[in-house]
Amino acid sequence: MNASISAIGSYLPEKILTNYDLEKIVDTNDDWIISRTGIKERRILDKGLGTSFMAIKAAQSIIKKKQINPLEIDLVIVATITPDMHATATAAYVASEIGAFNAFGFDINAACSGFLYGMSTASAFIESGRYKKVILIGADKMSSIVDYSDRNTCIIFGDGAGAVLLEPNNEGLGVQDEYLRSDGSNRDLLRIEAGGSQLPTTKETLESKKHFIFQDGKNVFKHAVFNMADASEQIMKRNGLTNLDVSFLVAHQANKRIIDATSNRMGIADEKVLMNIHRYGNTTAATIPLILSDFESKFKKGDNIIFASFGAGFSWGAMFLKWAYNH
Repeated sequence: MNASISAIGSYLPEKILTNYDLEKIVDTNDDWIISRTGIKERRILDKGLGTSFMAIKAAQSIIKKKQINPLEIDLVIVATITPDMHATATAAYVASEIGAFNAFGFDINAACSGFLYGMSTASAFIESGRYKKVILIGADKMSSIVDYSDRNTCIIFGDGAGAVLLEPNNEGLGVQDEYLRSDGSNRDLLRIEAGGSQLPTTKETLESKKHFIFQDGKNVFKHAVFNMADASEQIMKRNGLTNLDVSFLVAHQANKRIIDATSNRMGIADEKVLMNIHRYGNTTAATIPLILSDFESKFKKGDNIIFASFGAGFSWGAMFLKWAYNH
């Protein structure tokens, strides 16, 4: 018995922040941003609303689409680095708000690899035979941790949420294999320094902007290119897949150049490489499910799909999935 994706949902804020808008805020321009990242615009959630708002909307879209009773949901997982608040799981609140009163919920913090780690976790719960319906949500309000005076980071990130419903599959479809890795020795290259137990919030940490995301762009890019491509290549080798066997590459949408490097190493034709980074930017844990939502109509039952991601931590990996339904 495998765990397969049986439905997809998503939510994107209405507000759009374009490259031209950013030109008015920081020293940058549209051509520079597009040439280095491939991003043209990103979505921004209104102030006063948290990550749970988007996660709830994405989960509700699945419930409506599949016409399922929320009481049948066994587990809700939210992959996020921007939870509504510390100490309480955003997933638990989401489960309550969507009426999944028989479910338990918890969050996964693995940054841009959060959704892939969540797929692994959700699949294990399904394959155990004890759970039948798991909703996995990737959601992040990155605008809440971005310094809009820092042109190195504010051009990259956006807000959004994507969700999938995972159920048992006895046809050999669904999750086939995974290759997940992490390396904590490089955590200082992509981090939020203050606000945790090591450096609690003080007046000084606020004034020095240590609660915003920091990225050593050149080094992160180098690690991302190597590790995301390597993980994708490893998952193909382990499963005897050639570039012709792969139907689609669904990669984390961090930077178009990273995605291109990964697909080139895999030998994947351009038409099989799915991208929406130009529309949403990097929504961290939400990028992969948003790709699935945007391109759902392309997928056919039995398609071989490779997922790939790289994020802070460092965390990275790849997953091989056989698509389980026709749109």
